[in-house]
Amino acid sequence: MDNMDLQVLRQVQQWLDADQRVVLGTITRTWGSAPRPVGAVVAVRQDGTIAGSVSGGCIEDDLIARIREGALRLERPELVRYGVGAEAAQRFGLPCGGTLELMLEPLGPQSALHALLERLGRGERVVRRLDLATGAVTLSAPGEQGGDSADRLVLTDEALVTHHGPQWRLLIIGAGQLSDYLARMALALDYQVKVCDPRDDYPWTLAGVPLTRDMPDDVVLALKPDGHTAVVALTHDPKLDDLALMEALRSPAFYVGAIGSRVNQAKRRARLKEHFDLDDAALARLHGPVGLHIGARTPPEIALSILAHMTAERYGVQISATPTAPAGIDAGCSL
Repeated sequence: MDNMDLQVLRQVQQWLDADQRVVLGTITRTWGSAPRPVGAVVAVRQDGTIAGSVSGGCIEDDLIARIREGALRLERPELVRYGVGAEAAQRFGLPCGGTLELMLEPLGPQSALHALLERLGRGERVVRRLDLATGAVTLSAPGEQGGDSADRLVLTDEALVTHHGPQWRLLIIGAGQLSDYLARMALALDYQVKVCDPRDDYPWTLAGVPLTRDMPDDVVLALKPDGHTAVVALTHDPKLDDLALMEALRSPAFYVGAIGSRVNQAKRRARLKEHFDLDDAALARLHGPVGLHIGARTPPEIALSILAHMTAERYGVQISATPTAPAGIDAGCSL
């Protein structure tokens, strides 16, 4: 769930607290290109006031009209489709022949929205299961009760399962200036960010990003990196960076990177192989020098290159991180 959808849920809670009737729409499937991804939400109040979006506006207009006409006085969740066929697709602003599917859910005490927002406010990731027969909602942590921990929407004949909270996590090793820029940009991209630096002489004041003084390997182990976790080492101190990388490369983390020149990266790989028994497959996952080669020299430029590469990895876009560069220039080595 991104920040836009979280804002919708907060607005919905205010409406419910004011005893307003609200219907929540969740995108469950799309065919062809779509303005919003699966899992995106829109809410419509009983008077037609709307929060959020699932299309360019035409579907929202139709929902508002239905609400005002009393056609959506739902007693339980209902699945609707928009855009089946070329004429309807054009009417609702979808690609010709495209389809968008929405689960419309009447909200109330059974929806557990207040409890969901409380858990999201604590930075938790939450699995929300909507019973399609009763409209009742149960909340759990990813992986609880034998469930799938992957952040993906699941729709069956019995239930709609959605994931909420920070879908992506970033652990930064080092509390320097570059880390500050990287953390700020990552927050804007909806990452849950944490910084680790055992050195007391490196202060950290960025609100919303906690700092731990524990040793990096212990922090990585406690974090339990998964396929939605990135670990980026930025201290230039092998004693700290290598400890974090040693554990991160053994984990399912989707991105593991370290700052430094190509010469220093070669030395790092040799150390990790010799002293920590990392094999070639694990070492091949290390992005070093970290980030895309875009000629970055300043801290914000390097932070941009790192997040650009992380984004490409998230979406499976194959981009060479460090192509041949002019003599003396290496991505991520200017600090």
